[in-house]
Amino acid sequence: MNISYRWLKEYINLDYTPDEVAAFLTQIGLEVGSMEEMETVKGGLKGLVIGEVLTCEKHPDSDHLSKTTVNVGGEILPIVCGAPNVAAGQKVVVATVGTTLYDGDTEFKIKKSKIRGEASEGMICAEDEIGLGQGHDGIMVLPADVKIGTPAAAYFKIENDFTMEIGLTPNRA
Repeated sequence: MNISYRWLKEYINLDYTPDEVAAFLTQIGLEVGSMEEMETVKGGLKGLVIGEVLTCEKHPDSDHLSKTTVNVGGEILPIVCGAPNVAAGQKVVVATVGTTLYDGDTEFKIKKSKIRGEASEGMICAEDEIGLGQGHDGIMVLPADVKIGTPAAAYFKIENDFTMEIGLTPNRA
């Protein structure tokens, strides 16, 4: 039998980690055979933060790229962006250096790089690039009242769950 940790928390006031709950269930005779983390969005939006585009100008060596500076909450990053709708003053989702993005089964890790001679230390994201939709017309532009530096997982209320596989013992109906 499989039980969701979040489902249990809806019915029982729990202040314990999934591992602690698994141990308690085993102690009362419900053997937890395995536990698996279930992600709502692949990667759980780890490394993604809300930023504000401070400046946006045309890239000197490209007709479709823009050179931006983005405040991600205490740090200002230079980012080269290819989206047609990027503009100064926008609140956006930013993948910082070291973040892993997923496209199906393939992974893409964000690194510091030079794009046509300009430094880029992150990526301003479209909804399909982070697993929140199918749109790729441009970057996600968020409401103006969003706080800079907020983790994207907190802003979008992404919560992972744990599924516990419980082996019922023969003396239990």
